[in-house]
Amino acid sequence: MLKVGLTGGYASGKSFVAAELRRLGCHVIHADLLGHAVLQPGAAAYCPVVEAFGPGILTPGGEIDRKKLAAVVFAKPELLEKLNSFVHPAVIALEEEMLSGFAAEDPRGITVIEAAILIETGRDHMFDRLILTACDEETQIARGIKRDHLTREQVLERLARQLPLEEKKRHAHYVVDTSGEKQDTIRQVEAIFGDLKRLAEAMT
Repeated sequence: MLKVGLTGGYASGKSFVAAELRRLGCHVIHADLLGHAVLQPGAAAYCPVVEAFGPGILTPGGEIDRKKLAAVVFAKPELLEKLNSFVHPAVIALEEEMLSGFAAEDPRGITVIEAAILIETGRDHMFDRLILTACDEETQIARGIKRDHLTREQVLERLARQLPLEEKKRHAHYVVDTSGEKQDTIRQVEAIFGDLKRLAEAMT
């Protein structure tokens, strides 16, 4: 099975590209959804996170309120690092479980893991190929304002915390420019999929 990483900056079109790859026949794992799953009551990261950050992050029903948690950690890098130390191992364990399942059922298939910080965490080396989504900063700002109802300043703050695009490009095998029309992005994805398919079918 061919393992492919899909990453990119904030509001750079990762989800759209992931959906196209799924449409073309890839197995897709969304790391952010797994991140939500491991914080559910009874899941691997729930108790460590509640013990570390206290009951103030919980809803009346006992679930972790992710907005409250974000408000606690994102202004303080050391607290974000602590949160990640609980969440990332649990997410990686789920990813590995899903990868094993896909490999067993589809040995010559393609599995794509979509995650925002594959390069930053040094996990890009685990993949056979890495796809990076990219667009100009003004497009990211416009998308962030529209999609997440943020101010321009809030979007810029998020962008400032991310690894520079040029640095990410040095790690990528493919770069999908999502600045243009959706059809242009789709054409780029289809071309990349053709290459990935050939690589996957050549694997023994």
